[in-house]
Amino acid sequence: MRTLNGIKILVVDDEAAIVQFLEMGLANEGAQIATAEDGRSALQASGEFQPHVVILDVMMPDMDGFAVCRELKQAGSQVAVIMLTAKDEVEDRVYGLSLGADDYLIKPFSFEELLARIHARLRNQFPNLLGEVTYGPFRIDDKRKEFRYREEAVELSPTEYELLKYIVMNHGVVLSKSLILEKVWGYDFGGEQNIVEVYIRSLRDKLGDKDHRLIRTQRGAGYRMDLP
Repeated sequence: MRTLNGIKILVVDDEAAIVQFLEMGLANEGAQIATAEDGRSALQASGEFQPHVVILDVMMPDMDGFAVCRELKQAGSQVAVIMLTAKDEVEDRVYGLSLGADDYLIKPFSFEELLARIHARLRNQFPNLLGEVTYGPFRIDDKRKEFRYREEAVELSPTEYELLKYIVMNHGVVLSKSLILEKVWGYDFGGEQNIVEVYIRSLRDKLGDKDHRLIRTQRGAGYRMDLP
């Protein structure tokens, strides 16, 4: 199922292979795509195309991604900026976020992770654009806050809904308890990490996952869900 129907995404990178890879993958998800190979053409394309999301490489000649992000945000744009960098440097990430970047991905990255991050940004900044999306046997209707598993409705509390959605949309990725707490409960949560175990147990019960084949425990690392 196409999960990005009607979403406009601008891909900015000076590496043609990366642009082609992202353009093909995102178009297959239903997104409308525009591309740019440098910072100045990115700003021009953004003004003309009016994207919802900009996937923006940091290291580009002449005008780098930081400068582009600064220009976009200072102009008052509501666009979600996801920056790509080949360096896992905390200082770079902090600097980009201080300029208004909404998320970061370190190269190389999986397309599935990028897709999950795009959805996360859209939910936060353009919640009315996303309708029903399907991941394997799961169907999520974020407008109605409804979850279906194998076409059967699953009755979930608000926190269970957000937790299951986070796990499903990050399928294939091992999610630590601390990361789950940060993303689902928030930075200011002051309780115990064991609350994650309690909610995972409840989700398994509601999904009939007695053997933990759906929500897997990665000993010492966290939880992972594998979907087709």
